Amino acid sequence: MKIAVLSGKGGTGKTTVSASLACSSDGECRYMDCDIEEPNGAIFLKPLISVVRNVTVPIPEIDISLCDFCGKCAVACQFNAIAVVKDKVIVFPEICHHCGACMLACPNRAIFEKQRCIGIIEADNTFLFVQGKLNIGEPAGLAILKEMKKIAEDGTDTIIDCPPGSSCTVVEAIGGCDYCVLVTQPDPFGLHDLKIAVSLVRKMGMDLGVVINKAEGKDGIIHKYCKKENIDILLEIPFSRNNAEKYSEGILPVQFDPLLKKQFSEMYKKIFARRSKS
Repeated sequence: MKIAVLSGKGGTGKTTVSASLACSSDGECRYMDCDIEEPNGAIFLKPLISVVRNVTVPIPEIDISLCDFCGKCAVACQFNAIAVVKDKVIVFPEICHHCGACMLACPNRAIFEKQRCIGIIEADNTFLFVQGKLNIGEPAGLAILKEMKKIAEDGTDTIIDCPPGSSCTVVEAIGGCDYCVLVTQPDPFGLHDLKIAVSLVRKMGMDLGVVINKAEGKDGIIHKYCKKENIDILLEIPFSRNNAEKYSEGILPVQFDPLLKKQFSEMYKKIFARRSKS
């Protein structure tokens, strides 16, 4: 079973929820940090990283001896990653989308591909902790997510800590998952971003539930929306200064609050049971 944890924006508590779920599972469970631009699950789970893999993507290389500078490669590139200027062909690897259209368009077969590293995948020796890291300055990391998702195909229960927002990286991260947990906060901004995340998940035809973080019990704005949209509220994590202080020290609430750990464990079982029935 694969459970994706996401939200419409960053900072709502995705890592709190995803890492806490991984800690609260009764059996073997993998935590996969797909927030490749800023992974931080390791701060709380403290894995011993022993596996590091480079992730590469193909980019075009020009054989000038075969090129007649016709410019067809530049015309075929929808991302302006190739420019032909007089007797020179310039490739901009940072904006190349690795589609291979330039190779197909070249009448002289003057274009071949070489591999370029865009980031890494790190894991412990059991692969129960996996995280991706996109190199600084890289515009896209879908290739890293695709390689990470291959690891999750081994049948082990996996909690996926998704990137923030609703971009293509989020779509890639939640693709193929059995259930989506949407994390939000009980305020108008949280509701706005929750609606975006709900729209995305429903367009992909996936089952979902909501976790309310920093709940104070005073504002029913999220409850009203979820009732109207027939969405389960799986858990409410109370607003707590103590939780925030411990979190700043790299300690999850479930690591010192037995009641909250029990609630996370029950939520995990509820999700698993719901998927087993469907």
